[in-house]
Amino acid sequence: MKAYVFPGQGAQFVGMGKDLYENSALAKELFEKANEILGFRITDLMFEGTDEDLKQTKVTQPAVFLHSVILAKVLGDDFKPEMTAGHSLGEFSALVAAGALSFEDGLVLVSKRAMAMQKACEVEPSTMAAIIGLDDEVVEKVCAEIDEIVVPANYNTVGQLVISGSIAGVDKACEKLTELGAKRALKLPVGGAFHSPLMEPARVELEAAINETNVSEPVCPVYQNVSAKAEKDPATIKENLKKQLTAPVRWTQIVQNMIAEGAASFTEVGPGKALQGMIKKVDRQMPCESAAV
Repeated sequence: MKAYVFPGQGAQFVGMGKDLYENSALAKELFEKANEILGFRITDLMFEGTDEDLKQTKVTQPAVFLHSVILAKVLGDDFKPEMTAGHSLGEFSALVAAGALSFEDGLVLVSKRAMAMQKACEVEPSTMAAIIGLDDEVVEKVCAEIDEIVVPANYNTVGQLVISGSIAGVDKACEKLTELGAKRALKLPVGGAFHSPLMEPARVELEAAINETNVSEPVCPVYQNVSAKAEKDPATIKENLKKQLTAPVRWTQIVQNMIAEGAASFTEVGPGKALQGMIKKVDRQMPCESAAV
């Protein structure tokens, strides 16, 4: 089976999507529709902006989403997914690509998600850190024992787990995990504690928007971040989406489940190659590639 995966925040780069815009009438039409929906010319920031422009959460998330989704649409008949998944923000791209969400609804949700997360980040200073070289169970245990908010947030691949929480909580966890033999405990340049309880205000805000959005049955199973399982039922997809902002991204488990359930190759749709690197650490022999028009 052919699996398609969609990247999340952090994959962005200046110039992303410009070749699509210039070489495909469909892509140009969709990008211009996005400019209208968002109320600002995101294409100017994507194609000609600065790294700082693209780092703003309200820009980053729609930009990565647009690059991924428009690329999938431009692939046309060549895009025949048998299973899809997306990392964090990428789950929205995966749902649009699989036909569970319309392009317009997906973009509106991603924009609202970005704004809500930005607001939540401003309420309390918080951060994330990548822990390299320890078993997941060790990281989970240390986070549970710390008297500040700090939780496992992104199970990225075997031996790499990102933790998220208050600055004090993440600092304490990093110190303890380094003592226990982590190869690295690296704080990340992010705006806040994504996929942690500190995102609760954003989760509440996004839940209201998700409730009002129509979700259809996708053309193929979508492996969701919260459950790591193949989902096709619209009601289940909605419930999992609502929990996503405060729950961990179970990417390692998603990749393991997709392989166990028949994935024979992975194609990353969107900017960067981060997901291919993560998949290769789960299964070194697995064929991985970037989508190309």
